[in-house]
Amino acid sequence: MPRPCKRRRVCLLPERRCFRPAEERPGQAVEMTVDEFETIRLIDLEGLTQEACARRMDVSRATVQAIYGTARTKLARFLVQGRELVIGGGEFVLCPGGAPGCGRCHRPCREEQEHEKDRGPL
Repeated sequence: MPRPCKRRRVCLLPERRCFRPAEERPGQAVEMTVDEFETIRLIDLEGLTQEACARRMDVSRATVQAIYGTARTKLARFLVQGRELVIGGGEFVLCPGGAPGCGRCHRPCREEQEHEKDRGPL
């Protein structure tokens, strides 16, 4: 029996969940899950390593690597083929808190990132 899928921790939901090309093009939309969006945000936008991203999302580095690979393929289809991109769904849990983004861990995550910069590579 396979292991149940572990929910990935997500600190920030996307502000927009749908992106369409300016010109109407027929074709099936590319569907990206929220956890795939989170790996793109953490690795490509915030510049974290896959290992640091895995710690933030509370999963293994291998899991992040797999999620990131599928997310990049979907982004490439969206850009190259001019398809619609829809973000939603997936196995994730949103960090608790009342502040925009992530009330409980967004600030500590930023502090952790600054601390990692000070420490240098492991």
